Amino acid sequence: MINYQQILSDKLDQLKEKGTYRYFLDVNKSAQHFPHFYFEDASGVKRKAVNWCSNDYLAMSVHEEVISRLSFVTHRSGTGSGGTRNISGTTNFHRSLENLLAALHAKEKSLVFGSAYLANLTALATLGKLMPNAVFISDQDNHASIIEGIKASGNEKIVFPHNDLVALEAILQSIPIDQPKILVFESVYSMSGSIAPMEEMVLLAKQYHALTYLDEVHAVGLYGNTGGGISEQLGLKEGIDLINGTLAKGFGVLGGYIAGSAILIDAIRSFGSGFIFTTSLPPAICAAAAKSIEILMHSNKIRTDYFNQVSRLREFLLFRQIPFIDNPTHITPILIGDELRCKQIADYLLYQLGIYLQPINYPTVAKGEACLRVTITTKHGINEMEQLADALAVALSLYPAQEIKVCAKSNAQ
Repeated sequence: MINYQQILSDKLDQLKEKGTYRYFLDVNKSAQHFPHFYFEDASGVKRKAVNWCSNDYLAMSVHEEVISRLSFVTHRSGTGSGGTRNISGTTNFHRSLENLLAALHAKEKSLVFGSAYLANLTALATLGKLMPNAVFISDQDNHASIIEGIKASGNEKIVFPHNDLVALEAILQSIPIDQPKILVFESVYSMSGSIAPMEEMVLLAKQYHALTYLDEVHAVGLYGNTGGGISEQLGLKEGIDLINGTLAKGFGVLGGYIAGSAILIDAIRSFGSGFIFTTSLPPAICAAAAKSIEILMHSNKIRTDYFNQVSRLREFLLFRQIPFIDNPTHITPILIGDELRCKQIADYLLYQLGIYLQPINYPTVAKGEACLRVTITTKHGINEMEQLADALAVALSLYPAQEIKVCAKSNAQ
């Protein structure tokens, strides 16, 4: 007789032994006290901590106008949409949000999904199935949703080393000029904080007749004069064929979307099963997301103040000689390496010093490249920054690595 439970239990035990088993912390989030929160430890003792790993970068999830909009429309339209988009699930709030997103990215149309993961999965799989001879050319560090979307298409895929333009051009040259090809990359890579050489990639794509698909998930809301992402910041919005974004990070609500030409969006809307066969977002969520986008489109000061926060944080880390991966974005990774050591440091920070940094390990990052990814928000103050730097100095000294290099300079804008 087959013991299915034992098979799965053995697999889970292997994760725990390697230090890659994922433990979830029940965060009692407070709109009034964010990023401070309470949680209960294994003994049921109530503890307080500061969240340093949230992707609610601009704290829009606790913005009073966004919350008020969500509450108002919930009372008006109810908690759910009551259907898929093609069966009563398209409301005026969905349409208004899509029009706003299209305008944000200077595109003809946009399409809203339940998450950016689902948007990537559906869009890429659908494009591949509509063009079965198309070749996907994908950056090595692309997100899991991109990898799964391309895999679901069944099309040929060629992976190039992260941000390697020479390798990318060699791949493009190897494919017949008249064969469909789709170049897929991200603007901000969330684990390393690196940015794609987008201008050069767009030029190469145009030269070799490739469709460009850009994931702006960690950039929308934060970059560009109106929050349109790195593509807006570089003046490349019109040079990208399809843009994927999220409503759940910089905009602080929920959902994902794609934006592009009317034909591209209609094709994915009409053939994408991940869009057709799932209940649409609640109208109130769409309304709250639209309010957040409107605020950020007209408040560049929020972005300026935020990146001043990033620079100030890194000054504290440098002063306390905390090693971090230097990059030009808002993400500040601290490379730990060993998964078990990373978990020990994170546990010590949380339970002894009230600092919450979730360990980032395989498969989110490569094996042996576990890290603590620090993400500041607009709600963190100077006292919290100083507390974080001091806490990291203590924790890293208690759990030392063989050799760690300290960054000499911050490039945060």
